[in-house]
Amino acid sequence: MTKVQIWSLIGVALTLWLLILLEPILMPFFVSMILAYLGDPVTDRLEARGLSRRLAVSVVFLLLGVVIVGGMLVLVPMLGRQLAQLFEALPGIFNWVQVTILPEIRTLTGVDFTTDFDQLRDALMGNWRETGTFAASLLAQASRSGLAFAVWVGNIALIPVVTFYLLLDWDRIKGYVRDMLPRQVEPRVTALATECDEVLSAFLRGQLLVMLSLGVIYAIGLSVIGLKFGLLIGLMAGLASIVPYLGVIVGILAAGVVAFFQFEGWLPLIGVLVVFGIGQIAESTLLQPLLLGDKIGLHPVAVIFAVLAGGQLFGFTGILLALPAAAVVMVLLRYVYRRYRQSQLYDRSRQAGDRPSLSEQETP
Repeated sequence: MTKVQIWSLIGVALTLWLLILLEPILMPFFVSMILAYLGDPVTDRLEARGLSRRLAVSVVFLLLGVVIVGGMLVLVPMLGRQLAQLFEALPGIFNWVQVTILPEIRTLTGVDFTTDFDQLRDALMGNWRETGTFAASLLAQASRSGLAFAVWVGNIALIPVVTFYLLLDWDRIKGYVRDMLPRQVEPRVTALATECDEVLSAFLRGQLLVMLSLGVIYAIGLSVIGLKFGLLIGLMAGLASIVPYLGVIVGILAAGVVAFFQFEGWLPLIGVLVVFGIGQIAESTLLQPLLLGDKIGLHPVAVIFAVLAGGQLFGFTGILLALPAAAVVMVLLRYVYRRYRQSQLYDRSRQAGDRPSLSEQETP
């Protein structure tokens, strides 16, 4: 191992160590980096149309602010009302399961789940009742701890400020990083970074827009057919669509149960199936070709593992870093795989100076 490689490993280890130490204050910076990354393409297009960089950033920043604040003002009250209605409906659902479903299960299997179900119901209902009290006590505790509350408010306030300056200098920062790379590795690192950008674009820009669009389609469709909690179920199904087919499965199951209780029959399930069928048709024929195109996305299993691992290791900050880190790791693994296929370790008949064939160069 050369000295350069040793120092590179030391640098990576020190960087990880610093990230672990600074994890409590990194959240607003990573949120700002994600927002700046999402807004940079639009800023570049506005700049190409003749706007100055500062003016283009101001326009994009204003649009982001309007969308985020407007969405919160519209969605939060509606979701709050539907959650309150859901809490009120839970006792009836539990009673129906206990009276109708559990006896059927006991008849078919000979196993009595009544005691376990009673414990589950008591635990869930107890948690629902304590939610408001817990939130109030948490807010009171944060208010009593002046320093902790000030840090929390400061972190939230930092996000728009850091996002603005990162978006303003995004292209300049990328240029500085590229200029700092050793000249002999700069082309290879740039190519790998471009591939990482394609994967991140497919998820952070394309897939998130697909999820949002599906959530809107599902929420509007379920609300049109008169289903209770249509907005809540639609948004939940849209978020679950980050894993292919999971959103449809979750949405149909949740909407089907609600439709059965609300309309007391199986016929309304046809309306639920039509709504989710329209969403799937729109996703396959319009949303994915338009928003994702031929970009390479992350494998669903990689997405699940990355999010869970990031949350386990670094909490909320780890969740923010999960997808970017998974994209970088996947690109690096592909690069290592290509190098391995071109090495003597894979094919001993290959000489050190042999050039790989065209088919080997194109191996993914």
